[in-house]
Amino acid sequence: MFTGIVAATGRIEKIDPAPGGVRLRIAAGGLVLDDVALGDSIAVDGVCLTVVSVDRTHFEAEVSQATLGCIAELAAGAAVNLEKALRLADRLGGHLMTGHVDGAGTVLHFEPAGDNRRLVIAAPHDIARYIARKGSVAVNGVSLTVNAVDGDAFEVNLIPHTLGATTLQHLKPGVRVNLEVDLLARYIERLQEAGLAGS
Repeated sequence: MFTGIVAATGRIEKIDPAPGGVRLRIAAGGLVLDDVALGDSIAVDGVCLTVVSVDRTHFEAEVSQATLGCIAELAAGAAVNLEKALRLADRLGGHLMTGHVDGAGTVLHFEPAGDNRRLVIAAPHDIARYIARKGSVAVNGVSLTVNAVDGDAFEVNLIPHTLGATTLQHLKPGVRVNLEVDLLARYIERLQEAGLAGS
């Protein structure tokens, strides 16, 4: 589990073919890796990946074809948001996230709003229904509060701290981003389906 509070930004240094997908080599930037072991999970732009190799400054992880099919494009040299998995004693500053990206959205607007930035994203239709005003959504692994919803598009506000601490500062219209909707929305839908089936 993750919280959507980005710990550091890193960079994809290398992408190599691997059986069933690709293998990433990621420079961890300011993310401390001293307590990371093989098999641990790290969210990379919101995608939960398993560490298969690690040293003091880099880690490697493999991405399956199934995951590649639902996330935004990976590129060597790209900056990425990083977060280690939540420990039971950690503060939950954002919202509970699994790191299982639901799909990729497209940035429609990214514009100044005073010291902040207004970000509007078009979500895939099949996941837009789970995004609600004042609810939570993860964009490239960053926990954000939804300010408005208009059809399949939604709007969030990025404060200077979030801009400075994450890769979201580099967004522009047309860029694709990873989206993970709030877990509660999916569970509520499933419970409603079960209730209807039983009636």
